[in-house]
Amino acid sequence: MTVTSVEKDLDSLTLTVTAEFDAPVERVWDLWSDPRKLERWWGPPGYPGTVEEHNLVPGGSVTYYMTSPKGEKHRGWWKVESVDAPTSLVVIDGFADKDGNPIDGMPVSTMHMQLIDAGGRTRMEVRSVFGSREQMEQVISMGVEEGIRQSMGQMDALLAA
Repeated sequence: MTVTSVEKDLDSLTLTVTAEFDAPVERVWDLWSDPRKLERWWGPPGYPGTVEEHNLVPGGSVTYYMTSPKGEKHRGWWKVESVDAPTSLVVIDGFADKDGNPIDGMPVSTMHMQLIDAGGRTRMEVRSVFGSREQMEQVISMGVEEGIRQSMGQMDALLAA
């Protein structure tokens, strides 16, 4: 499996996912920077992603939804803080309503994604920092850990294609 570890640190309010790929950094970066590729793994199997807006520049935004097997749309948004292609990305990550607007009272985190060259392979670290313990616990209770493992588990097949 792609994901090598998921670490939850309630004291520092961080959830860190580490994954390794048998592909160079630039190919893994493409899975984030190309909206058609992003939607093929951003969402666990059975919840395909659809990227509506993808402006991956500082100050830009990304909006998307995942469709459940029952046809329900689960929306989210990113506000892009920084981009250092092809090695890092920082976004504010949150939940959206049916119109794509941020939902007040739902958890928001700052997601730091970094790609590290490991001799032709790539190590990816995704660290989400939450504003409060309650927000982090809410996201964990929603099943984000298993969802991340399943979502990122789809990346290998895309890199092999």
